[in-house]
Amino acid sequence: MNRFWAYLKTKSFRNTFFAAIGSVLLLVFIAYLSLDYYTRHGSGAPVPPLKGMSVDKAISTLTDQGFGYQIDSVYVADQPPGTIVEQDPDAGTMVKANRIIYLTMVTRLSPPVALPDLEDQNYMEAVATLSNYGLKVGDTSTRSDIANHILEVHFAGQIIKPGTKLPKGSKVDLVIGNGAGASEVDIPDLANQDLDAAKFVIKGAGLGIGTITYEGTITDSSSVVVTAQYPAKTDSTSKTSLGTRINLTVSQAKKTDVPTN
Repeated sequence: MNRFWAYLKTKSFRNTFFAAIGSVLLLVFIAYLSLDYYTRHGSGAPVPPLKGMSVDKAISTLTDQGFGYQIDSVYVADQPPGTIVEQDPDAGTMVKANRIIYLTMVTRLSPPVALPDLEDQNYMEAVATLSNYGLKVGDTSTRSDIANHILEVHFAGQIIKPGTKLPKGSKVDLVIGNGAGASEVDIPDLANQDLDAAKFVIKGAGLGIGTITYEGTITDSSSVVVTAQYPAKTDSTSKTSLGTRINLTVSQAKKTDVPTN
């Protein structure tokens, strides 16, 4: 053991040790230079700018410059089909020959989307809803109706219902109620109708319920019927203004018991 420690202190050991260290460092340096040369670090060809090109022109450009390519697709409503919208690596990046360049182009076929339910939505709400589904508003028209919401949705001249599949980006035409309805409506014939049924008919016609006059003694409210109304439908008068109040005269009787004049 003493000899070993004595050898470690000799000049021969130090020379051998430093020679070994130098050899290792030299080998590492040579390997680094060789790897850098082998990989051609900092050399190569720049990737051409391809965004905005047609896919055919982009492929031709890459092929002429010795690059490979791989293409994916995405739907973009405002871009022509077949247009390159993304590339990887970016334009100007230095890459080696035969490098694969990844391209994203606008698909030629738009994916189908379901028409949302626009019932009870006004124009602005419908526009926002359609936009969220990737659809657009084409022509609009109005129609007399008490409501001011969407009445119908048309596509290619046909009425379509919620859930109908349309190409994404399609334009649909809207028919919208004007909120006023017709200026005049038909006067309903309420004679011999139950009071509750008569009220329902009046409201459904866009009219109002006026004064209700009870004739005679009322003992059973479930068998009250209309015996007279004003205004009433006649040969000379069949319509009245929207919102007109209809006055009713009712009596205790079943519908089959209404007295005749």
